[in-house]
Amino acid sequence: MRNFLTDNPEVYEAWFPDPNHTAATFVHDVITRFTGSQWKSEPRSPLKPQRPGRDLLDVGCGTGRDARCWVRIGYRVTGIDTSADMVSHAQEHCPEAEFVVADMREFSLGRAFDVITCLDSALLYCHRNEELVSFLRRCHEHLRPGGLLIAEARNGAFFLGNTELLDEASERELTHDGSTYRSRTRLWIDHAEQLLRRERVWRHDGSELVQRSAWRLLFPQELRHFADTCGFEVLALFDEPGPRTDTRWQADAELSQRMSGDRLHLIARRR
Repeated sequence: MRNFLTDNPEVYEAWFPDPNHTAATFVHDVITRFTGSQWKSEPRSPLKPQRPGRDLLDVGCGTGRDARCWVRIGYRVTGIDTSADMVSHAQEHCPEAEFVVADMREFSLGRAFDVITCLDSALLYCHRNEELVSFLRRCHEHLRPGGLLIAEARNGAFFLGNTELLDEASERELTHDGSTYRSRTRLWIDHAEQLLRRERVWRHDGSELVQRSAWRLLFPQELRHFADTCGFEVLALFDEPGPRTDTRWQADAELSQRMSGDRLHLIARRR
C-alpha cells in the first residue's frame, strides 16, 4: 500500500513541522534525567575533538530530522526505517549519521547502542502480540546493559469513553513549494483486532489516493507487561507532558500517571 507522506519526505516535514526540535529535545532531556552523569555530551565543534558520546538508534527515523538535532548535540546516530525514500532523504540531509532500510520487527545491525528511540507511534505498527515481542527483543539485543528504550505512542486508554477523534472526519490543507495538498481523514476502532484504523484520502494536482493504515491500541499496563517480560525495567510510564501533548514539555516536568491523555511514553532500561 502506497503511503503518500513517506513517498514525499519534504511534504512530510511540512505536514508535521517541528521547528523547535521538540521531539529530539524530549529524548535528550529524558536521557539526561534517567542517566544523570553516566554519560556526557556537548555540541559538536569542528575546531576540537569530540569526547566519546552516546550511540543512539532511532527506530522509525523518517526524514532524519531528529537525527540532525541529536548529531549536533554530540550523539552518534543510526536510524532505520522501512521507507527507502525516507532513508535516502535522511542520509542526504544528515550525512553525519547512518541510515538503513530495515523492519523494526526484524532488524539486526550487529552492534549495540546506549539508547534506542521509537517515536510518533511507530511501535504501534506491531499489530500482533508476537510482532511487539519481536520488536522489544530486538531492542533488548541491540542495547548495552543499562541502556535506555524511549518510546512514544498513542494511548489506548484514551479511547475508553472518549470519542473526540472518532466522531467525524477531519480535513486539512497544506500549500508547500507551490503545490496544494488536501486530505480527509477518518478514524475508527476495530475492537476485535484492538486496532485504531485510519482511512485518509489525498487530493493533489487533480489526482486522488486512498491510503489505509492501522495502529495497535496498547494500554499502559499491557505495555508495561510486554516490556517487563522482554527484559526491561520500566523506569517511567506516563501520559503527559511529551513532545506531542497539549501540555508543553519541559526538562524538569512532572510526569503525569493519570493515563487518560492521548499519548503514552515509556522509559525502560535493559536489565
